[in-house]
Amino acid sequence: MEVVELESAHCDALLRFFAGLPEGDLTFIEEEVTDPDVVRSWASGGAGGRRFVALDGDEVAGYVAVRPLPGWSSHVGEVRLVVSPTRRGAGLGRQLARQALVTAVGDGLAKLVVEVVAEQGAALALFTDLGFTGEALLRDHIRDREGNLRDLMVLAHHVDETWAGMATVGLDEALGQDLS
Repeated sequence: MEVVELESAHCDALLRFFAGLPEGDLTFIEEEVTDPDVVRSWASGGAGGRRFVALDGDEVAGYVAVRPLPGWSSHVGEVRLVVSPTRRGAGLGRQLARQALVTAVGDGLAKLVVEVVAEQGAALALFTDLGFTGEALLRDHIRDREGNLRDLMVLAHHVDETWAGMATVGLDEALGQDLS
């Protein structure tokens, strides 16, 4: 599995990836990921942030985005992560989440946030294992396609704190990053 930055050549495969997701997964994605114009705008850089795809040959198996927030929160990046249901539980989500962390460091972001539906236990475990901690619980914040209300959790990762500790013990050199 190769993780690469999204380019226009990947758009059709990414659209097939999103079209193949179960309806329940699409409920919890804020953007119109099945709209070709939206996906093509990502590849052209028009939507802001950086986006990566996990490729298995010519097919997309996973997607992650790091989108800097605007204005006074421009030091914060929002992570969006989706893995094919057939690839879940095999470490691909962790690989993509790590890519998001490295991207955030390289782009100078100080904090990452991710929104996770409270019932998504595997996603919560993935992000907490990578050093994200709970910052907010928003009760009844999401309405799914059947009209049911769901709780939303906001998790955060303070990049500066984590990577400063890694630089202290020399892991920045091992990763090829200047973290000072």
